[in-house]
Amino acid sequence: MSYSSELNIIKNQHFRNFEEAADSILRMMGKLMNINTLFIAKNDRRSNEIVKVLNRDKSLLREGDTLPFKDTFCKVSVDKGRELLIIPDITKHDSTKSLKVTHNLGSGSFVGIPIYYEDGSNYGTICGLDTDPFSLSEEQKEIFETMSSLLSFVLELDHANKQIETLSAPLVPITRGVAVLPIVGVINEERAERIVELTLMKSQEMQLEHLVIDLSGITHINDEVVSSLLRIVSLMKLVGVEPMLTGIRPEIAMQAVRVHINLKDIQIEANLANALSWLGFTLQRN
Repeated sequence: MSYSSELNIIKNQHFRNFEEAADSILRMMGKLMNINTLFIAKNDRRSNEIVKVLNRDKSLLREGDTLPFKDTFCKVSVDKGRELLIIPDITKHDSTKSLKVTHNLGSGSFVGIPIYYEDGSNYGTICGLDTDPFSLSEEQKEIFETMSSLLSFVLELDHANKQIETLSAPLVPITRGVAVLPIVGVINEERAERIVELTLMKSQEMQLEHLVIDLSGITHINDEVVSSLLRIVSLMKLVGVEPMLTGIRPEIAMQAVRVHINLKDIQIEANLANALSWLGFTLQRN
């Protein structure tokens, strides 16, 4: 398959998060380049962590490897800026010949280009490393540049999706110990799991005693997701929070029955107003 065909395939893929994109991109690049190790690193200007790595013959790096940023090839790439950095011989380049990593490798070539957030700050780098010398064609250089831009875009999408997930399932405090969880929109399995995680974490932070879970804003959900989402009920009980369900439409009730969700011990009210009234809240007009 040609370089352009592979690039079009990767550009048209749907990635759920940054890690999935990073995995797919390194695998694609591994097919097109004779470089032993391709990797993506994240840095905070103090340390440099290998987030994803693809080794071919020799295991030069492992995921999770961390070094001081100042002692890495990645720093040399970041210092160069947005341009692709190619070092044909790491033992002769002024910026790498005295590094400990160069001494450990003994010889080889390096290529790297930074990955940026939308605001221009640096996330890390996407790089290639080999103890044998290599060179890059113009098409291969373009691949590195394109993948850096694509990963920058995916970073922003990943960040935006996490914000949307949080906003679409916020815990709204009513009074001390009481909150409402309004769940809105289309719920898939991944988002349901995220809602469960956030709810469990936030309920502990807010020291809740009662949580009203309002399902009236859900526009689409399947049987498997109903089962996953309603795990919130049992989890809340396990951590000492009394759950209450509102806004259960007939189709959701039928789905709960199909997947054998037992709701007989759960307080269920038709709507949020009824739930708050049951908890003792009243509307007072001056």
